[in-house]
Amino acid sequence: MTTPSTDHRAAPDAAGSGGLRLDDVTLVLGDGDTAVTALDHVSLTVAPGEFVVVVGPSGSGKSSLLAVSGGLQRPTSGTVHVAGTELTALSDKERTAARRRHIGFVFQQSNLLASLTVREQLLLPLHIDGRLDAAARARADELLEAVDLTHRAGSRPHQLSGGERQRAGLARALMTSPAVLLVDEPTSALDRARSAEAVRLIAEQTHEHGTATVMVTHDTAIMDAADRVHEMVDGRLS
Repeated sequence: MTTPSTDHRAAPDAAGSGGLRLDDVTLVLGDGDTAVTALDHVSLTVAPGEFVVVVGPSGSGKSSLLAVSGGLQRPTSGTVHVAGTELTALSDKERTAARRRHIGFVFQQSNLLASLTVREQLLLPLHIDGRLDAAARARADELLEAVDLTHRAGSRPHQLSGGERQRAGLARALMTSPAVLLVDEPTSALDRARSAEAVRLIAEQTHEHGTATVMVTHDTAIMDAADRVHEMVDGRLS
């Protein structure tokens, strides 16, 4: 594991070949006296197959970093490139399409749909994108086994524990083999053993599928799985 650093070791063409690149990104929330700089001139490049962890206290800007990286929020200034596409140049509709095709999210809350079974949660993104076929169904079964939820495939969210919901959310994010995977505190509802398993799965999928992965966390015990670690303080990567 490397120490926190501003040495962005990813290849210069990472974004063009499927990775993530943020160039001098600033995000200001609010106006006038209440304005808060959530991201302060942040530059970060994550190459395909690279697993980057960002640590920092609550309120340091970690979640804002993920929101901007995934096109959920447009930065005040700077550019964001995902899989060769400049998200900041797209319309809202185009950004939504780019997210669906290229980006996987794992949130602190699983955001599972109450009416769907666990297996249906995984199949939904490909159904929406018109890519639901036998290969997609096989991929869903593969991922359910990887996160130890095969026995829960027919269960709905209210029948799952908090840890099971979080693992289902992780499997759903991996379902489309995204170019970029953005992970927000994936171990908050898991015990130590499950935390290690979840992070191992994220690292494994990152390297195996050439995904550019950014995970933000408070949990310094899981940083050894990362290829690179940064610290975020007051909206800056240091």
